[in-house]
Amino acid sequence: MTKQVQQIDRVIIRFAGDSGDGMQLTGDRFTQETASFGNDLSTLPNFPAEIRAPAGTLPGVSSFQLHFADHDIMTPGDAPNVLVAMNPAALKANIDDVPNGAMVIVNTDEFTKRNLTKVGYGSNPVEDGSLAEFKLSSVPLTSMTVKALEDFEISKKDAERAKNMFALGLLSWMYNRPTEGTLGFLKAKFANKPVIMAANLAAFQAGWNFGETTEDFAVSYEVKPAPLPPGTYRNITGNLAISYGLIAGSQLSGLPLFLGSYPITPASDILHELSKHKRFGIRTFQAEDEIAGVGAALGAAFGGALGVTTTSGPGMVLKAETIGLALMTELPLLVIDVQRAGPSTGMPTKTEQSDLLMAMFGRNGESPVPVLAPRSPADCFDIAVEATRIAATYRTPVIVLSDGYLANGSEPWRLPDVENLPDLTVEFTTEPNGDDGAFLPYQRDPETLARPWAVPGTPGLEHRLGGIEKSDGTGNISYTPSNHDLMVRTRQAKIDGIARDIPPLEVDDPSGDADVLVLGWGGTYGSIGAAVRRVRRAGGTVAQAHLRHINPFPADLGEVLRRYDRVLVPEINLGQLALLLRGRFLVDVISYTKVNGLPFKAEELAGVLQEVIDRAE
Repeated sequence: MTKQVQQIDRVIIRFAGDSGDGMQLTGDRFTQETASFGNDLSTLPNFPAEIRAPAGTLPGVSSFQLHFADHDIMTPGDAPNVLVAMNPAALKANIDDVPNGAMVIVNTDEFTKRNLTKVGYGSNPVEDGSLAEFKLSSVPLTSMTVKALEDFEISKKDAERAKNMFALGLLSWMYNRPTEGTLGFLKAKFANKPVIMAANLAAFQAGWNFGETTEDFAVSYEVKPAPLPPGTYRNITGNLAISYGLIAGSQLSGLPLFLGSYPITPASDILHELSKHKRFGIRTFQAEDEIAGVGAALGAAFGGALGVTTTSGPGMVLKAETIGLALMTELPLLVIDVQRAGPSTGMPTKTEQSDLLMAMFGRNGESPVPVLAPRSPADCFDIAVEATRIAATYRTPVIVLSDGYLANGSEPWRLPDVENLPDLTVEFTTEPNGDDGAFLPYQRDPETLARPWAVPGTPGLEHRLGGIEKSDGTGNISYTPSNHDLMVRTRQAKIDGIARDIPPLEVDDPSGDADVLVLGWGGTYGSIGAAVRRVRRAGGTVAQAHLRHINPFPADLGEVLRRYDRVLVPEINLGQLALLLRGRFLVDVISYTKVNGLPFKAEELAGVLQEVIDRAE
């Protein structure tokens, strides 16, 4: 039958089901094909922390949201236009986010009395009219998948597990997605299990054929490619981008990269990825705990490597003493903190920005450390390179504050021109630098205040490093009050001096006469940007800026803040950046906060921003 193809400019799809239903894999495959098609996109994986929550229960629901468009977009979207619910729990957990008129596709095979009772449904919502405000499509996904695979020599359980591929095939037909990548992926994934491979391929094709032949779906949709700047693109997650950025930093600096890490959600993917790249001189060490991981990384830095450790909030607590030691010994160390909801174990798979104050002050004594924060998944690459530059140039530990949303979310990334990447070449000290032919490990560069970096074993450059206060120049142990005062102030001045070679704060103020500035940091960039677009389309005037360097702040930040009557600072914490800005610049910024484990919605921020604009007029 001939079906209508409708042109649309964007769509938001959410796949939701039980943790064992393969929703993350389904969403990822749909995303990869969308990226290869050329759409701009943004994703939001959302899954439980439990390895396997009870099947069919609300705590076990896993979802994957994808927003793709024929134009530039900044967020995974506020609300899905299409919800695919694989069971009653998935429907109940997500239906409140679905706007009236949106499409809801439900797997009716799972809407049994037992499964409905598990999540508190007194009646079947597919049949009782409670979904009347939606475009409801009832599809027996499980039984249709089993029927499609009845000729394969696999168990019924294995056949049922392929229902996510049936759903993927159906949605791929509905939105005219390419199929070559998914077919190739399945062939590679199940190369050693040919029967399972053939079954999954058949399930995918059956889903596509169902969409093409059924009268339930009379329309398919087409979203044209987005007009992105010329270049070679790939879809990338934040954790993958950080991994590639660390490899690039190692190559650009000429330093072998050593990662000392302990697996922790949501940072573990960086360890997994870097372990694949030994050909670039990468060495990865899965330590027995967080303290051992950072200790090994600092030891590698002492030995002349680029020392890196990855973690999340609970691990940052354990690494604090060694970060202080890295600061005292003045060795380059990269600490990647992929933030999650806390405190303690908190919500390991949910995002938050609540480690900022810990990164700034979570060590004993006066211990300043540069702090950087990527603003998007793709920006994680650039931030990793920048962190390498600062650590190697200034001989200091550097903390990078990513977060769970950036780590697992994805977007198109244009591969950089290698020739345009910065030269980060490190010059080790190889000759004595003292007037009497001695080596002075704390003699400083007059511009950067960095001390020399000598590889242990270099003849004539024997020296000691440790956590006890060092004498200026010689590095001998010193308890002299005046020397301690000098060294504390010098270490602070070194970090403050970084502001001289970071770019001025970019302020997006098209009209030039905005009274309100919205200032963010980290992963709020997309939500803030989308909110600003909404306000401007409605006739509002607002300026936007975003911090990637948090310690030190850009040198012109104070001047920028004083330029505006009101400054709104949205954060996924209880106002940590706002506290720093008030204390540093004496500007009474307006703090807007949320800590629900999810990114801000653009519509929500647009409403808050409009209220601030109205009060300023």
